[in-house]
Amino acid sequence: MLALSLSGCSGGASERVPDRPAVQSGERQFTAPADGDLIAIFDTSLGEVRAVLYPDAAPMAVQNFVGLARNGYYDGTIIWRSEYGFAVQGGDATGTGTSGSTIWSNHAYPLEADASLKHYAGALCAAFASGGEEEGGNSQFYFVTALPDSVDKTMQEELAANGYTEAQIAAYADAGGLPYLDNTDTVFGQVYAGMEVVDAMACVDTVQTEDGADTHRPTEEATITINTVTIATYPGPATAETAEGE
Repeated sequence: MLALSLSGCSGGASERVPDRPAVQSGERQFTAPADGDLIAIFDTSLGEVRAVLYPDAAPMAVQNFVGLARNGYYDGTIIWRSEYGFAVQGGDATGTGTSGSTIWSNHAYPLEADASLKHYAGALCAAFASGGEEEGGNSQFYFVTALPDSVDKTMQEELAANGYTEAQIAAYADAGGLPYLDNTDTVFGQVYAGMEVVDAMACVDTVQTEDGADTHRPTEEATITINTVTIATYPGPATAETAEGE
């Protein structure tokens, strides 16, 4: 199987966590979760991340992710790709980015590109393999870490020409994102708490090759571990900080 890798601009190691202003948008991914919504809680070595999941829009991606999480597949795995201003990726139990699993006897599942979900910063996405024996999604996922100013005027004009709504273009302009992946990979969730942790994952030192190229793989000293992934319904259990304050 080919590595479930993404294409993006080169970023540096040890970058500063970006300042992300609040996005005022009626787009689904920027509205607060409702009571009872399905959520995933990532307990990582850098802190906690919470994402709302969208089983109505991406049923197979969510079913696979939830099934693997409840079986402990993600426990103790690492973030194997860390690219500032682009994405951080994990979900491969081998830690190499060349493997993965599904709840369907490891068979891949198809793309679910729902028009209501986009690759805005903070999107939780299924990484898709292209080529090889199995094309499609498996256990690998990534968080979009595009910077707030990443979708410039020229790109906004291209989105308008491609039929994006004014609200979607405005959300991309405010939040940043990777719109060119909207019909390539499945968006199945969105971070609503802990985006600063996701950004910190993209700021760690990464391994450089002998000729100075960035592999975007965290160094051994900067390893990011996903301790557990817990599936719950919103609002879910209290955070560690909330529990300490009670």
